[in-house]
Amino acid sequence: MGLRIVRLGTPRHPDEGLRLGTVRRPPRGVPRSEFASRNYYDVWVPELAPSAPLFSWVRSQPLTAPRWKRFAGEYRKEMRAPAAAHLIALLARLSSQADFSVGCYCADEVVCHRSILRELMMDAGATVLP
Repeated sequence: MGLRIVRLGTPRHPDEGLRLGTVRRPPRGVPRSEFASRNYYDVWVPELAPSAPLFSWVRSQPLTAPRWKRFAGEYRKEMRAPAAAHLIALLARLSSQADFSVGCYCADEVVCHRSILRELMMDAGATVLP
């Protein structure tokens, strides 16, 4: 049992379970009825995505180490808000009882909010699978 961190739109791991999309917007050009069958997500959880202003700010200029550091700090602050913090705690607890995944569209997890989300889930006690 455990939680996987994935890139949305990629093939699913055989034991992945339910896929949660932690993105601000649904995939463009994909009918809602095909989100799951095209490996995007089964459930949309925008509460775990960076806020629209933060996402716009980080995308407004080339990503540098200082910009990434600032983004990471701001995203962590957003995830301390009660709704997000409770959701992270809930998912961390569920990870010991069920297989599921959370993900985003970004190609490179190293510079994606899902890398920070992985750390936040681990800090909350989640069972995180490779």
